[in-house]
Amino acid sequence: MEVDYLFQIGDNIVYPMHGAGVIKAIEEKEISGDTQQYYVIKMLIGNMQVMIPTGKMLSSCIRPVTDIVALKHIIHIFQHGESDRLQAWKQRYKVNTDKIKTGNMQDCAEVVRDLMRMKKEKILNTSEKKMLDNAHNFLTSELELIQGITDHQIESFN
Repeated sequence: MEVDYLFQIGDNIVYPMHGAGVIKAIEEKEISGDTQQYYVIKMLIGNMQVMIPTGKMLSSCIRPVTDIVALKHIIHIFQHGESDRLQAWKQRYKVNTDKIKTGNMQDCAEVVRDLMRMKKEKILNTSEKKMLDNAHNFLTSELELIQGITDHQIESFN
């Protein structure tokens, strides 16, 4: 029986809140008496392996890695987009957390951009420092897997 999968072995993907990874296998596993197909994903951050049921891929918001055409637009927004500096830090933290949870590269890039700009003006609190580090790691892990990316494009996010 042939099954049509959303992703194939070798596909580069992004798992929100975990970063980018590569699908290494599709395996059938029995867990708690239930047998189902799982994607086996090798994550770039933390050298971790994740297994996700094939039927839950859409609800998990996993997506393909951004392509080079979309990346050029994201770089432009990263370098020239406006930051909302009027929010209180708790409100800003919630907005930024929600953006990171989407798994969208542009949203993550905006969080990194805004927190990097703030860091140049004042010391970030511990929560925002950690958020900046995590968001930058997620962003960098995806950049590593984009086909055709140049070192200059990668450096534009630093």
